Formats: sequence, structure tokens, C-alpha cells
Amino acid sequence: MKPSQHKEPGRIRIIGGRLRGSRLEVPAVAGLRPTPDRLRETLFNWLAPWIDGARCLDLFAGTGALGIEAWSRQASAVTFVERDAALASALRANLQRLKVDCDVAQSDAASWLQGAPRPYDIVFLDPPFDADLWHAAASGLDQGGWLAPNALIYVESPREIAPTMPAAWTLWRESPVGGVRGAVYRRSE
Repeated sequence: MKPSQHKEPGRIRIIGGRLRGSRLEVPAVAGLRPTPDRLRETLFNWLAPWIDGARCLDLFAGTGALGIEAWSRQASAVTFVERDAALASALRANLQRLKVDCDVAQSDAASWLQGAPRPYDIVFLDPPFDADLWHAAASGLDQGGWLAPNALIYVESPREIAPTMPAAWTLWRESPVGGVRGAVYRRSE
């Protein structure tokens, strides 16, 4: 796990909503890179007008911090997709401890996107940086019926990389924090 801006090693905190201040246990998994607190705070300030009642998808969930933050801020439903068994298990344990009722699918994102689509209002797309999965995942979301009209899609990438997104996605906001670039796109109908 790369060094992070978190105050306690192995834990990250939820920064807003009904679970504000709650801690998530983070297993030591190679390549795991939780979204920095400052970037999560910026992201959820941007999403504030749309999060209440939204259906959210945390694809490549990792710790689940993005999806849990959305649920904490009144999203109506959050689905987490994580292929790593240890991370999926830790995510389920954190959700159970926090009394959060959300679906966790232990699956590869590409395989999961082959299933029956359910449209989501907000999607968090934060794949492992070394796997170069942005374009394939974005195409699967866009073409597979996974996005509601005018859906918002958060894409996290290394600061120096702006992945190519589908033509129907318009960059709405972006912010670099440290070595990470966070960008929100809006899908037009």
C-alpha cells in the first residue's frame, strides 16, 4: 500500500453525512490506493446537489470509501464491485459493522458489466492505475445501459493522465490532488 494522507495507517475515515467520522478498516493489499480525504471532500462537495436519493455504483470499489461516502450522504442505493477476495470481505465487514445495507459483488468489473444492466445516477470509476482499464470500463458502462440519463461519472487517474472517455461524456469538473487527478463527467442523452 502506498503512503497516504490518512492519519491512521490501515484506516480511513468517512468525512461527511450520517457516518461522518466513522473509520473503515483497510487491509494491506498491494496496489490499494484509497482516494485521498481532500479529493473525496472536493468530489462530494461537487456531487452534493445530486447525491440525495441517487443510485450509485462503486466499480473497482477497493475499500469502498467512495460508495460508503455516497451512502452516508443519503444515496438511496450503492452497489460495490470488487474482484479481490480480501478487499470484498473487508468491505462486507465494514458495511456490516456500520449497519449499511448495500450490495457487494465479488467480481471482475468487465465480467460484472456483462450482466443485466441497472441504470445508475452516479458512478465511481477508480480502477487500479497500473491496469489501464479506464477506456474499457467506461465503454462498458456507456454502451451497456448502466448509466441513467445525465449520469455523473467520477474518474480517478494519475495526475499526468487524462483517460479518453466516450464521446457522450462531457468533462464537468476536475481537480488534481497530489499525484491523483479526479474528474467528473456528465453523460448527455
